[in-house]
Amino acid sequence: MWGTRLLFVAALALGIWLIRRTFAQYGWDQIRDAVAAIPLSRLGLAACFAAASYACLTLFDALAVRYIGHRLPYRRTALASFVSLSLGHSIGFAGLSSGAIRYRFYRRWGLRLSEVAKLVVFCGMTVGLGLAVLAGIALLADPWLAERVTELPPSTSRLVGAACLVVPALYIGVAALRPRPIRLWRWTLEVPRLRIAAAQVAVGTVNFALVAACLHQALAAVGEAPYLGVASVYVLANVATLVTHVPGGLGIIESVVTTLIPSAHVIGAVVVFRLVYFVVPLAIGTILFLILEVRRAAQRRAAERQA
Repeated sequence: MWGTRLLFVAALALGIWLIRRTFAQYGWDQIRDAVAAIPLSRLGLAACFAAASYACLTLFDALAVRYIGHRLPYRRTALASFVSLSLGHSIGFAGLSSGAIRYRFYRRWGLRLSEVAKLVVFCGMTVGLGLAVLAGIALLADPWLAERVTELPPSTSRLVGAACLVVPALYIGVAALRPRPIRLWRWTLEVPRLRIAAAQVAVGTVNFALVAACLHQALAAVGEAPYLGVASVYVLANVATLVTHVPGGLGIIESVVTTLIPSAHVIGAVVVFRLVYFVVPLAIGTILFLILEVRRAAQRRAAERQA
């Protein structure tokens, strides 16, 4: 009982702290003016792309559960995915933080620790595959724009872009051959079936394309922002975020975006992007998590009284 109460308080405090820290570097007047400067049509489209991305993210877990050989209702995997990722995106160390929250859900539904670990690894691979495909497309489609963002010559950008696309192609090729399972310490990782591997690449790519579209809508309201350029920016910012584990990429997205659009108004657009893609889902995810924990604690007390 005390453990549940402490978790309740910790989750509430964490949600409030993360929201406060996200906006600590901006004044409320700046935030208000930034949101007001974005046309409602752009803001609405950004919100739609953000919602579509989180819907796409729920498929990460649905595919992962199928990969490890379990059958769970989609509503459960969607709930675990949204709550864990809406919090994990802002906490930092997303693999560990979202993995810990996922474990709290999935262990109630019959999954062992080793199976949840495989699920988290599978979702992490989906992230990497999606980033690789989007980066490859962006670099090959417009290497000159990539030169502005990365300072790499067009020939090098093409080479890197081609290498990025080779990775998911090899992954699908290995899945088609279905080699023997890979052993890592006490765990055994099996290569997914071809259908799951192909869906994994597709879902990962679509998710990041949707996130880039969300950022593009905010940036296009304050300046010229070609979609492929925004996609390149977001891929670079994501890679830097994964390396540094900065929660929500705070400061990283801003610094990379100003390379593409050197304007004072661009920070306001990024604030809007953070509000739509990070803060609103964080608030919803925190509330859902707290409601579920309170309900679970009430069910446990009822069971104890009956016993």
